[in-house]
Amino acid sequence: MLALAAILVVSADEASRTHLVETLMGAGYSTHAVGSESEALGFLEANKPQAIVIDLAPGSELLHLVRARKELAEVPVLVLTESSADDGILEALDAGADDFVRKPFRAAELLSRLKRQLRVRQYIDTIARRERTSQLVLDLTQALSSSLDLREILFTLVRRLAEVARVDRVSIVLVREPEQVGYVIAASDDEHLRDLRLELNRYPEIQTVLGTGQPLVIANATTHPLLEIVRDRMPGDGFTSLALVPILCEGRPMGVLFLRSRQTMAFGEMELALFRTVANTTGIALRNARMLQSLRDESQQSTVLRHEAERRLRAFQRYADFFESAADGICVIDAAGRLLFANRRALEITGYSQAELIGRRLGHLLPDEDRQRADQILRGFPEGHFPQGVDIHVRRKDGEAIVLNINFSSLLREERAILFTFRDVTRERETDAELRKTKDFLERVIDNSVDAIVSADRKGNVIVFNGAAERCYGYRAEEVIGRLDVTALYPEGMAREIMRKIRANRGRVEHYRCELLAKNGERIPVSMSASLIHDRGVVVGTVGIFTDLREHLRMQEKLTAAEEELKARERQAIVAELAGAAAHELNQPLTSVAGYAALLKRKLERDSAAFSAVEVIASETERMAEIVRKIGKITRYETKSYVGRAKILDLDKASAREEE
Repeated sequence: MLALAAILVVSADEASRTHLVETLMGAGYSTHAVGSESEALGFLEANKPQAIVIDLAPGSELLHLVRARKELAEVPVLVLTESSADDGILEALDAGADDFVRKPFRAAELLSRLKRQLRVRQYIDTIARRERTSQLVLDLTQALSSSLDLREILFTLVRRLAEVARVDRVSIVLVREPEQVGYVIAASDDEHLRDLRLELNRYPEIQTVLGTGQPLVIANATTHPLLEIVRDRMPGDGFTSLALVPILCEGRPMGVLFLRSRQTMAFGEMELALFRTVANTTGIALRNARMLQSLRDESQQSTVLRHEAERRLRAFQRYADFFESAADGICVIDAAGRLLFANRRALEITGYSQAELIGRRLGHLLPDEDRQRADQILRGFPEGHFPQGVDIHVRRKDGEAIVLNINFSSLLREERAILFTFRDVTRERETDAELRKTKDFLERVIDNSVDAIVSADRKGNVIVFNGAAERCYGYRAEEVIGRLDVTALYPEGMAREIMRKIRANRGRVEHYRCELLAKNGERIPVSMSASLIHDRGVVVGTVGIFTDLREHLRMQEKLTAAEEELKARERQAIVAELAGAAAHELNQPLTSVAGYAALLKRKLERDSAAFSAVEVIASETERMAEIVRKIGKITRYETKSYVGRAKILDLDKASAREEE
């Protein structure tokens, strides 16, 4: 059996191979990269990868070789193709590729397609597991109804359960209470084992299950506290994970179904439900074996025909009891879709009684939109098509609409009877729908936010980078997500300082002024609010919301410059007002001087020295008056009433305003 390995990357181009590995590892996948077909085949000899990503030249035989191997036939395969190579795409898909990505590829597209293929593979594995479970149910039913040898029945039961559960050993241990000893009456890895005695004081796990009547799962026997007192006496058989389920008879534990694995395993609800079903089947088989022995003792004189009839009757009773003990709803329908049998759980889920269900057609329980689908399923039965994991909407008797997940299988071909098991998954589907709706809404909110939003996991890998972040940083989201460490988005040392402040402020910081580092090296001033992201009390990442302050700071600079210019203009206005005031105040004295000069010129002799002096005074006075007139034209000033209707500058008011 091949060991489950990482994602295999096959590319002859070293640069492309490196890019693929970085993209996948950035998204949290472990990888193994090779550069040729021969290296890939060598790796696949001993390993089964989760998926294979192939970037090879057209005509590569690797896909054919992978699909030719049965153990690798279901491994998802993605191929990288040239953007114009449509023929190559068809050839790759025909050869067995599950999907393709055109080169040069976008990281988001590659990861999205890979996740989709892995999710599909997970669904298929789940369906296969359920199919194996259903097959086990059918095998056990056949074993219970076709054999009278209790040892053969029990060995078949534990062997098939070990195969389906993929554990190393399954045992049935029966207990004699007064003696406090147990006996292994069947083991999956030893067909000839008979009544191996166990001292129960050396098996506290068995005592616990017998005491509580509840299943017990031990993921790691080497560390579990229940086994501490017997750990030094435990056999060195290498078993790590244990699962024990009580075998009940008339409501009391008569033994345990004991599963052991050398590898660490996690047994989920589906597995435990299967174990309970098998344990209940074992209890029924043991009880019926006692009844059979009693009947044999009492009917030794009966005819062969009577004995055969009784055997058939007992076999049928085991069959019915087995269905009644199942945790899932179980129904049997004929080829026309009429219900022939429904177990107790099926009645509880649908709300009908046995009498109300028997004879009804399957389509009568479905809403109109699902009846056509039910008819298609029925038409596929004669051709051997039995769908698995089908979701069908059903109306309960009280009118409530529920969703059932159904598995179909052939039960008795000669009577054309079909078995289907189902469980109510209404709440799971509603929860899935709500989660998808919430996820889509949050993604739209983040994408349309005016502020940049960046989130990283606990290792610093960027996992969210919205449109505003692209505009702020100058990066495209695919250049950052899964490829850049969050510290690369800050100037040196800034990320460490921000984390220090976040931790110092109980995991969050608000309106913190700092700088980001754009793709072109520009330092961008921002206001940041950030916090740690917790999941069940454990820090799993960080998120930051950034408001770009560049425009805000530019507006602030413009406002400061405008204020300075206004102040300068006010100072200039004051100077102009003072000049105007001086000009107007000088106007009157100059007028008086000019008048007196004219008067003196009329009084004095033209050839006298005094006349010449007066002429100089008059000339300079006129020049001064011209200067005053020019100053008055270019200045703004406040005036007050003067002699008559004349207005002159109010120097008192102007000087008072200047003092303010």
